[in-house]
Amino acid sequence: MSELNTAFDQAMADSKNLSERPDNATLLKIYALYKQGSVGDNAEKKPGFSDMVARAKWDAWSKLKGTSQDAAMQQYIDLINELG
Repeated sequence: MSELNTAFDQAMADSKNLSERPDNATLLKIYALYKQGSVGDNAEKKPGFSDMVARAKWDAWSKLKGTSQDAAMQQYIDLINELG
């Protein structure tokens, strides 16, 4: 496992123990960076209007389309470290 993957795994663990809960915009960014870093570009079907939370998550993730998984992992790590 690469150093980046190890740091990403550690950041995932650290994200569960943040000193305070981030605001919703930051939570969406965390989610989107996590998904882009772990899965890659969003290829899932866009949720309907009735599921606003799933739609917001889908939109946040889709905005990162084209970002490499390594870059997304590093941004995720940096964000969690900032919030920690």
